[in-house]
Amino acid sequence: MKVFRDEDIDLALIRGRRVAIVGYGNQGRAQALNLRDSGVSELRIALPEGSGSRERVAADGLVAADVSEAAAWADVMMMLAPDETQAEIYRDSIAPHLRRGAALGFSHGLAIRFGLIDPRPDLDIFLVAPKGPGTALRQLYTDGRGMVALFAVHQDSTGEAETLALSYAGAIGSGRAGILASSFAEECEADLFNEQAVLWGAIPELIQAGFDTLVEAGFSPEVAYFECLTEVKLLADLIYERGIAGMREAISTTARFGAMEGGPRIVTDKTRAEMRRILAEVREGKFTSKFVAEAAQSHPRMRAWTDAAKGHPIEFARAEVKKLGT
Repeated sequence: MKVFRDEDIDLALIRGRRVAIVGYGNQGRAQALNLRDSGVSELRIALPEGSGSRERVAADGLVAADVSEAAAWADVMMMLAPDETQAEIYRDSIAPHLRRGAALGFSHGLAIRFGLIDPRPDLDIFLVAPKGPGTALRQLYTDGRGMVALFAVHQDSTGEAETLALSYAGAIGSGRAGILASSFAEECEADLFNEQAVLWGAIPELIQAGFDTLVEAGFSPEVAYFECLTEVKLLADLIYERGIAGMREAISTTARFGAMEGGPRIVTDKTRAEMRRILAEVREGKFTSKFVAEAAQSHPRMRAWTDAAKGHPIEFARAEVKKLGT
């Protein structure tokens, strides 16, 4: 796989463009500040009128504008609003105003991959997807480092879409770490699968299930919390630094034997089959259809699920452990 770095990138390309960032959440703020600090001087934050983010934009020394106004002004628009709002924003506020030959960028491929947005044929459509949260993207940048990003081109009307995408990725700091070629489909499908089957779906459920099992058996919530949650960070750090095989070599023989005995009993052939079903649902568009329908109702199931998590006993154990300064 080809890896692009700073020496492969012409930052002058993005520095010479008027850039509008749509949204000022986790990614929007981080990318905007990194762009500014990389010399992108003509920069605006596109927000709906009355947005509560406007005060933060002003405090950061940036300029906010209505989305349609920013679209009429910009050469490059980066769509960093929530996925479920992007189609409406594009249809009502961007498509009628963005000039011919301009570029529209994304940091997640969902809206393009599943046809929520059908972009005008005269636009360059590119993807720059940092592989981590915006807070980390910003912190790495200010530390003089960078975050790996994927990039892709869906539509190249000007012949410059790829070099522009790489220039943008370099300006947010990813050229310091590495920029990898991908596609909207690959980035989106892998990300949606990971969110459900591994990172945000399976791991927290496994932590809670382990905590519940210990507490139900009479262990104190504080001990269960330490065993099932706090050591997860140590595990992640070890795997990141050494890989899975290296992690196993770094732990005690007791822990290693326990992992060998217990792991395959939890992640079974049935688990792997369910993972394959989740991936199939993602690729067929079933997940996106359910997500769009849920969003249209203002996410009632998701809000109830989030509220339920706040009442789980592991949260009370966390509060007690925090009192210890851990």
